Amino acid sequence: MGLNRTVAAVLGVVYLAAGVAGFVMDSPIFGLFDVNTLHNIVHLAFGAALLYGLMNTAMATNINRTIGVILVVLGVLGFVSADGFGIVPLGGADIWLHLGSGIILLAISMMGSSEAATA
Repeated sequence: MGLNRTVAAVLGVVYLAAGVAGFVMDSPIFGLFDVNTLHNIVHLAFGAALLYGLMNTAMATNINRTIGVILVVLGVLGFVSADGFGIVPLGGADIWLHLGSGIILLAISMMGSSEAATA
Protein backbone atom coordinates (compact mmCIF):
# COMPACT_ATOMS: atom_id res chain seq x y z
CA MET A 1 0.00 0.00 0.00
CA GLY A 2 1.40 3.39 -0.98
CA LEU A 3 1.97 6.38 1.26
CA ASN A 4 -1.20 8.21 0.16
CA ARG A 5 -3.34 5.19 0.93
CA THR A 6 -1.61 4.59 4.28
CA VAL A 7 -2.08 8.19 5.42
CA ALA A 8 -5.71 8.13 4.21
CA ALA A 9 -6.28 4.97 6.26
CA VAL A 10 -4.71 6.36 9.44
CA LEU A 11 -6.36 9.78 9.32
CA GLY A 12 -9.63 8.22 8.14
CA VAL A 13 -9.75 6.12 11.30
CA VAL A 14 -8.73 9.14 13.43
CA TYR A 15 -11.49 11.33 12.00
CA LEU A 16 -14.10 8.57 12.26
CA ALA A 17 -13.10 8.02 15.89
CA ALA A 18 -13.29 11.77 16.58
CA GLY A 19 -16.79 11.90 15.10
CA VAL A 20 -17.99 8.95 17.16
CA ALA A 21 -16.28 10.26 20.31
CA GLY A 22 -17.99 13.62 19.85
CA PHE A 23 -21.39 11.93 19.85
CA VAL A 24 -20.58 9.59 22.74
CA MET A 25 -18.91 12.13 25.01
CA ASP A 26 -21.20 15.07 24.11
CA SER A 27 -18.56 17.34 25.62
CA PRO A 28 -15.14 18.58 24.59
CA ILE A 29 -13.10 15.57 23.43
CA PHE A 30 -10.21 15.02 25.87
CA GLY A 31 -11.20 18.38 27.34
CA LEU A 32 -9.51 20.06 24.34
CA PHE A 33 -11.67 19.87 21.25
CA ASP A 34 -15.08 21.54 21.33
CA VAL A 35 -17.67 19.72 19.24
CA ASN A 36 -21.28 19.96 18.20
CA THR A 37 -23.52 17.72 16.10
CA LEU A 38 -22.53 19.26 12.76
CA HIS A 39 -18.84 19.11 13.69
CA ASN A 40 -19.21 15.41 14.53
CA ILE A 41 -20.98 14.73 11.23
CA VAL A 42 -18.21 16.51 9.32
CA HIS A 43 -15.57 14.42 11.13
CA LEU A 44 -17.48 11.24 10.23
CA ALA A 45 -17.77 12.37 6.59
CA PHE A 46 -14.04 13.19 6.38
CA GLY A 47 -13.16 9.84 7.93
CA ALA A 48 -15.47 7.95 5.56
CA ALA A 49 -14.13 9.82 2.52
CA LEU A 50 -10.53 9.14 3.49
CA LEU A 51 -11.28 5.43 3.96
CA TYR A 52 -13.14 5.38 0.64
CA GLY A 53 -9.92 6.67 -0.91
CA LEU A 54 -8.26 3.36 -0.10
CA MET A 55 -9.74 1.94 -3.31
CA ASN A 56 -6.64 3.01 -5.27
CA THR A 57 -3.71 5.39 -5.08
CA ALA A 58 -5.14 7.98 -7.48
CA MET A 59 -8.35 8.22 -5.47
CA ALA A 60 -6.46 8.44 -2.17
CA THR A 61 -4.28 11.20 -3.61
CA ASN A 62 -7.28 13.24 -4.78
CA ILE A 63 -9.22 12.79 -1.55
CA ASN A 64 -6.16 13.60 0.57
CA ARG A 65 -5.63 16.79 -1.43
CA THR A 66 -9.29 17.86 -1.28
CA ILE A 67 -9.75 17.21 2.43
CA GLY A 68 -6.31 18.69 3.11
CA VAL A 69 -7.33 21.98 1.50
CA ILE A 70 -10.63 22.03 3.40
CA LEU A 71 -8.89 21.37 6.72
CA VAL A 72 -6.29 24.09 6.15
CA VAL A 73 -9.09 26.55 5.33
CA LEU A 74 -10.96 25.49 8.49
CA GLY A 75 -7.78 25.91 10.52
CA VAL A 76 -7.27 29.44 9.22
CA LEU A 77 -10.96 30.25 9.81
CA GLY A 78 -10.44 29.19 13.42
CA PHE A 79 -8.17 32.22 13.86
CA VAL A 80 -10.81 34.49 12.30
CA SER A 81 -13.89 33.10 14.06
CA ALA A 82 -13.34 30.65 16.91
CA ASP A 83 -17.05 29.79 16.97
CA GLY A 84 -17.12 29.17 13.22
CA PHE A 85 -19.57 32.04 12.67
CA GLY A 86 -21.96 30.33 15.08
CA ILE A 87 -22.01 27.09 13.06
CA VAL A 88 -19.20 24.86 14.33
CA PRO A 89 -16.45 25.37 16.90
CA LEU A 90 -13.17 26.03 15.07
CA GLY A 91 -11.00 27.74 17.67
CA GLY A 92 -8.54 26.57 20.28
CA ALA A 93 -7.01 23.15 19.82
CA ASP A 94 -9.20 22.53 16.75
CA ILE A 95 -7.10 25.08 14.85
CA TRP A 96 -3.96 23.00 15.32
CA LEU A 97 -5.70 19.68 14.64
CA HIS A 98 -7.16 21.01 11.39
CA LEU A 99 -3.97 22.77 10.25
CA GLY A 100 -1.75 19.83 11.19
CA SER A 101 -3.79 17.11 9.55
CA GLY A 102 -4.57 19.35 6.56
CA ILE A 103 -0.90 20.10 5.94
CA ILE A 104 -0.01 16.41 6.28
CA LEU A 105 -2.71 15.43 3.79
CA LEU A 106 -1.66 18.13 1.34
CA ALA A 107 2.04 17.30 1.60
CA ILE A 108 1.44 13.58 1.09
CA SER A 109 -0.93 14.23 -1.81
CA MET A 110 1.73 16.32 -3.52
CA MET A 111 3.98 13.26 -3.44
CA GLY A 112 1.29 11.27 -5.23
CA SER A 113 2.60 11.75 -8.74
CA SER A 114 6.11 10.57 -7.87
CA GLU A 115 4.62 7.69 -5.87
CA ALA A 116 2.60 6.55 -8.90
CA ALA A 117 5.63 6.86 -11.16
CA THR A 118 7.72 4.56 -8.99
CA ALA A 119 4.98 1.94 -8.65
